[in-house]
Amino acid sequence: MSAFDPPPVPASVLERCRAVLGPAGLVDDPQSIEPYVTDFWRQHRGRTPAVLRPSSTEEVAAVVRLAAEAGVPLVPQAGNTGLVRGGIPDESGRQVVLSLERMTRIREIDPRGEHIVVEAGCVLETVQQKAAAIGRLFPLALGAQGSCRIGGNLGTNAGGVNVVRYGMMRDLVLGLEVVLADGRVWDGLRTLRKDNTGYDLKQLFIGSEGTLGIVTAAALRLFPAPRDRRTCWLGIDGPAVALDVFELFRAETGEVISSFELLTGFGVEAACAHLPGVRRPLAEPHPWHLLIELAWTFEDGLAEKLDAVLERAIEMGLVRDGTRAESEAQRANMWRIREGQSEATRHMGFIVRSDVTVPIGRIPELVERMAAWVAANAPEVTLIPFGHLGDGNLHFNFVTPPERVDTLKPLLLERLYDEVTALGGSISAEHGIGRMKREALWRRRPPLEQELMRRIKKALDPQGILNPGVILAEPEEGL
Repeated sequence: MSAFDPPPVPASVLERCRAVLGPAGLVDDPQSIEPYVTDFWRQHRGRTPAVLRPSSTEEVAAVVRLAAEAGVPLVPQAGNTGLVRGGIPDESGRQVVLSLERMTRIREIDPRGEHIVVEAGCVLETVQQKAAAIGRLFPLALGAQGSCRIGGNLGTNAGGVNVVRYGMMRDLVLGLEVVLADGRVWDGLRTLRKDNTGYDLKQLFIGSEGTLGIVTAAALRLFPAPRDRRTCWLGIDGPAVALDVFELFRAETGEVISSFELLTGFGVEAACAHLPGVRRPLAEPHPWHLLIELAWTFEDGLAEKLDAVLERAIEMGLVRDGTRAESEAQRANMWRIREGQSEATRHMGFIVRSDVTVPIGRIPELVERMAAWVAANAPEVTLIPFGHLGDGNLHFNFVTPPERVDTLKPLLLERLYDEVTALGGSISAEHGIGRMKREALWRRRPPLEQELMRRIKKALDPQGILNPGVILAEPEEGL
């Protein structure tokens, strides 16, 4: 029996968990379980005999100890908005979901120390709002922020639209509280900006997708809230020009760039045609578009700075047309187009999605290579790359005929991952590995890195009960 194929969950273990968690803490009827075993896009479904819903770190520790004693695999879950099947159980029915959705306390917020301590079940948007209420900014921002939770953001090392200025989730964490695989609690909830006392243990758990420990709380960095924000939309010829525009903006505006997003003309037109109330920001269609946002803590002056850079870009022949948002409604319209790419194209076919990164200077090459391969080998597929040009991360959507998706999906993804690897990139930028990218990762991971990752897993989770089947491929698979 492999680590991915555990024995059935003993009923006695679930009853002991129920005694610890109370009536609201264990869900075992099939209808109520369904939301916990189905992924965000409702394309994959797992099975579980029960969902554990602890309301405190002590309850998490207690049920983990029970699971460890019985060898029962646990699948930690926060908001279940992940896109790589890392937060839902497999199809065996022998893994138990451990949901942190009831752990929603804001334990501390300190404007002078510029930090906030939150539990793993807090919704990201709630954390943003709590920070804003004291004149601070928590800069992690992404499309699912109204439903994703901090535990999942930590587990996947979430990125979002502000990485170019503030970094990934791991850059926003000061300390963690983690329940280990044996039920012990590591209290690393420090709020220090500088702590040079050996190994930075918190970084092991960020991005580990619940395979090394269960994060129950985090101390997060806050920043001064911007007083002036300006957003513009540009029509351009292609990714190579986008890099020139990025270089210009970086030279002229530096660290005030919050977001620098690239979109295809096809995706923009689809969004404007199929998303209610959305309008194209520019009068005419263009092959490619840029959505750029600048922000600083001064009360004014940014509009003039942006206008000067835009005038320079037009003089240099980099921009076909452009506009600046003059109201929050116009800004929201621009971001709705950006965030609605997948939603707007779903009616056109089955969307094969991926999230990759390459060195920023090689983005045009990646787009060109994939466009040429699709045109030659899968002309019925529409390629829609979009996303965070400012940090080298593009989301590649392939609109695929539903009747051919089983054949085309593996070919499209393998080709994309091969091209990304050849260009010195990564097959996952901000969504994680989960179960979906596990084999693809291990085919490309150097043997020494495989060995080191397995040794870390073995040291922290010797029984292999934490999210088995996620990230790590089994050694006997030869991957």
